[in-house]
Amino acid sequence: IVESVGEGVTELVPGDHVLPVFTGECKDCAHCKSEESNLCDLLRINVDRGVMIGDGQSRFTINGKPIFHFVGTSTFSEYTVIHVGCLAKIKPEAPLDKVCVLSCGISTGLGATLNVAKPKKGSTVAIFGLGAVGLAAMEGARMAGASRIIGVDLNPAKYEQAKKFGCTDFVNPKD
Repeated sequence: IVESVGEGVTELVPGDHVLPVFTGECKDCAHCKSEESNLCDLLRINVDRGVMIGDGQSRFTINGKPIFHFVGTSTFSEYTVIHVGCLAKIKPEAPLDKVCVLSCGISTGLGATLNVAKPKKGSTVAIFGLGAVGLAAMEGARMAGASRIIGVDLNPAKYEQAKKFGCTDFVNPKD
């Protein structure tokens, strides 16, 4: 939930509900305007940056020393400071404890399957790792019409849950 906004921010107001996104969009560069990519020239994931783009400074300190931002969102803290392009505004009635997985796990897995792998109807797809990202990728394969979806994971207990997302076969690499 937005607590405050910085100078020049007009897209959001305090009280807005938002989801942080690691791959932000400036909406002006060639990538943001492309239908093929959203790897924004300004806001793409940069694990080395650690500071705000506008002034090159961190917004976090401990004992007077800067703590650097993590992947542009710093979502491992109770409060954070994020570039407006790395936030997606959502409806306030959406339950935050449920939609929180949309900003990374589901969008990553579903997007990788539907927008990058693009499986053809009737194809066979293998998904390695059946956590949030893997299950979302599996759902994307199911939505695309894959006829055989092989889930690969070290934990055989994940097969039952994976079936709900379209898993037709399960392989444990240890077996």
